[in-house]
Amino acid sequence: MRHFVTGVVNSIVMVLLFMTGSVLADGMIIIPRPPHPPHHRPPHYAFAPLEVRYHHVSVQIKDQVAVTEIDQVFYNPQPAQLEGIYLFPIPRGGEIDQFSMDINGKMVEAELLDAGKARRIYEDIVRSLRDPALLEYTNQGLYRVRIFPIPPRAEKQIKLRYTQILKQDNGLMEYLYPLNTEKFSATPLKSVALKIEVESSQPLQDIYSPSHEIEIRRPSRHRAVIGYEDREIKPDTDFQLFIASQGPQSIGAHLLAFRDPDQAREGHFMLMLSPAADVASEEVLAKDLVFVLDTSGSMAEKEKMNQAREALRYCLRHMNTQDRFEIVRFSTEAEALFGELRPVSARSLDQAGDFVDDLKPIGGTALAEALDLALRPLRNGESEQRPYMVILITDGKPTVGETGENAILAQVTRRLRDDQVRIFCLGVGSDLNTHLLDRLTAETRAAGQYILPEEDLTAKIAHFFDKINMPVLARPEITVTGPVRLSRMTPSQLPDIFKGEQLLLLGQYSGSGRAEISLTGKVNGRSENWLFRVQFPEEAVAYDFIPRIWASRRIGFLLDQIRLHGENDELKEEVTILARRYGIVTPYTAYLIIEDETVRNIPSPRRTIVFNDPLLERETGRMYDQVHREKSGDMAVGAAQSLSMLKNANQDKAEVQANAYFERGQSGAAAPAAVKVREALQSGLQKSIANQTFYQNNNIWIDARIQAAQAEKPVQIKFASEEYYRLLDLDKNAPQWLSAGRNMQVLLAGKVYEITD
Repeated sequence: MRHFVTGVVNSIVMVLLFMTGSVLADGMIIIPRPPHPPHHRPPHYAFAPLEVRYHHVSVQIKDQVAVTEIDQVFYNPQPAQLEGIYLFPIPRGGEIDQFSMDINGKMVEAELLDAGKARRIYEDIVRSLRDPALLEYTNQGLYRVRIFPIPPRAEKQIKLRYTQILKQDNGLMEYLYPLNTEKFSATPLKSVALKIEVESSQPLQDIYSPSHEIEIRRPSRHRAVIGYEDREIKPDTDFQLFIASQGPQSIGAHLLAFRDPDQAREGHFMLMLSPAADVASEEVLAKDLVFVLDTSGSMAEKEKMNQAREALRYCLRHMNTQDRFEIVRFSTEAEALFGELRPVSARSLDQAGDFVDDLKPIGGTALAEALDLALRPLRNGESEQRPYMVILITDGKPTVGETGENAILAQVTRRLRDDQVRIFCLGVGSDLNTHLLDRLTAETRAAGQYILPEEDLTAKIAHFFDKINMPVLARPEITVTGPVRLSRMTPSQLPDIFKGEQLLLLGQYSGSGRAEISLTGKVNGRSENWLFRVQFPEEAVAYDFIPRIWASRRIGFLLDQIRLHGENDELKEEVTILARRYGIVTPYTAYLIIEDETVRNIPSPRRTIVFNDPLLERETGRMYDQVHREKSGDMAVGAAQSLSMLKNANQDKAEVQANAYFERGQSGAAAPAAVKVREALQSGLQKSIANQTFYQNNNIWIDARIQAAQAEKPVQIKFASEEYYRLLDLDKNAPQWLSAGRNMQVLLAGKVYEITD
């Protein structure tokens, strides 16, 4: 968490709110405290922040014109009347249309400072406050207004509107709003809300946020409403949104890339693939569905059977008219409803309804026999090159017939043909063989989900079915021709593409220039091909979120390989390098980092993770061991969920969300230790700035790249000295990196510099 400090320079209290990359617009009221007595030189100033009661943002985007309206309410919790400055960074390419704030019955006027004036003020603030937080914002202009009075224990409302032209590149637009600045509120915000209404002359296709979980409504092909809302939070991540218009093809592709030649030979890319939002019903693939439902005695617990029946009824009601289906129930033995695939019709649905109504939970778990029945129509030649989907719903481990994990997998593999089968596994509760279910999904390019006891079984299954109900491209494959080579892609095998869903393909690339991406797949039994002409840039530094999302997915994949197939030195080494480089800190990666640095005898001052508590180190080792040792129970389900979240990361901080599952299954003496591990890993000990990770080690921020650099004695630099400011010119990212803190070690132009205050 970056520290944010204010100061009085030339009798003006100035501070700039910021975001990495392009700075847009947000505002804050700054209140100074009196300086120390005159004999203390230079004077230092502290910051008494107001509370931000709410922050609401409404955005209208019409084609490339974006109008942003901001409504903020500040609260003065002090018993005294205050005077302050409202500060607002000028958006690049933006024009402020309206500023509204009433002071004693009068509308106030604001002052604009150009970037040149602002830069001198910023550097003076750094010198006087001995805080580097403003260094990376020295090229930004400023909009400021003096506010007096701010009554005690009273609110002050500010409204502002600005207009900007969004950049469009090959039909892809980006909108940024710096929510991260709100972390400087004195208390959590009661309400944060963004509503973005998009209207486009071209049909809309991809809408994606790498920063926040958003809700998307599409009233028409040309309109969309995007929402984000949260309460009682201190946001620390900028809101970022990509909007893509539909091209001439039924499946669209948009490429984003990040490549900094000064830092790495290879670049990172993100390819967004999605079908048109208005795919016609005849373009949805006809498919074969086999529902396989566990009816063993354990399904009688906590209304699981009733909820499963209702979920199955929902799926039956929402199948497409061209589909065919079968139902298999299994307990001590397995039983198929029809013994074959039947078309969706009133008669077949009535029969299925009666079958579902009669399901009763009793007996054991004959999973192997059930899967054999589920694949029998495929063996009998009934499938006509359609997607063949098995939806398995189970709450237990195999107990009847073949129970061995490897034997069941081998049995299923023998039944598969032509890579058209997908086995979607929905695990209910935690008394499951998670390794078996996850290997079934992985080896058939499918997906899985675990439903916890406290979750609504019916709703979760219905939501899952809605996502996979409308496939538009089966067995997709990607190839690239041109002066580039793609590597370490995730996912390594592309899943089927569904209507309303977006497929993100991330990886590394070498070379640069114009290239052609070919997407092939099956559409209703025939092969189809799409060609996309894209540019892989030699240098592109705007989208620095791409490497961390790629690293999260890559680490999730590697850890899953360790979990399901056993560890080896190559997998462990790659996880360790990526986790340290990109700050993907989880209990599992923490253990590998600690182990690696211990073996290599890394000096304590340069260690990435310093717990100062042997208990926490032992706990990370125990949790890592459980990842690939335990196949059943709360801990196993928690591991499967957390690694799945990393493998499918869509946001920049997936590891934070994944950590929420790591404590599942901890009990007794282990539970407090697990909580301490999570708290230690989430206590702000690392941060990412301009695609570099910095770790805090005994109050010193350490550049993660230093361990890989040649061992050398650091060059000592005094903070805020003339030599210090000359470091800003050594690298284009130096201002951002140096903003990490007053005491740090950083790699610049091949040398390690140690900054001390």
